[in-house]
Amino acid sequence: MPSRRVEKFISVLNKRQTDLTVLMENVHKPHNLAAIARTCDSVGIGEIHAIAGNEKVQLSQKTSGGTQKFVKLNLYETTKEGMETLKKKGFKVYATHISETAISYQKVDFTKPSAIVVGAELGGISQEILDFTDQDIIIPMNGVAQSLNVSVAAGIILYEAFRQRLEAGFYDKRQISEEEFREKLFEWCQPKAARILREKGEPFPKMNDLGEIISAQQNKL
Repeated sequence: MPSRRVEKFISVLNKRQTDLTVLMENVHKPHNLAAIARTCDSVGIGEIHAIAGNEKVQLSQKTSGGTQKFVKLNLYETTKEGMETLKKKGFKVYATHISETAISYQKVDFTKPSAIVVGAELGGISQEILDFTDQDIIIPMNGVAQSLNVSVAAGIILYEAFRQRLEAGFYDKRQISEEEFREKLFEWCQPKAARILREKGEPFPKMNDLGEIISAQQNKL
């Protein structure tokens, strides 16, 4: 693999934000899913969540521009399962929802572990989700419309989180573990081999920072 490609992968992994994520409820349109996933990737989010229920929710190569290879989508059949997962991981959950207690997204401290919940444009976020959230947030609007397209809204909020974290130096130090870094680097550099090894239930070989596989003899040195 070209060294520039490997360097790009390493740079991306070094900036992954483990304590910032998005949860989507009833966001089924492929172009919205893809747009949100691509924005998440661009601000350093490597893992996102969705309440799937009985609906088919997936990222495809056609709509996501390849992002599905680098952003993991976790699906949950029930709202409770998805929300409890975020809570157990220590996330403070912010719902994009118009209410009397809602605050501007610009007033949120996104340097803290944050999960942003977005819903379908017509139905919005369900009461079941709202029962779990810590704070409703809104994007101030000055026109006739009360809301934005879900992927646009997610992008605006995520780039505010990016701005705050960039200023706080969150992208200057790797957050993911060394084990995850090496595993992801191999998976991205050697996707076919990674798929075969995963199917066999075998561990990935170690790689150096040049994207080269380290032999068993080198591992012992």
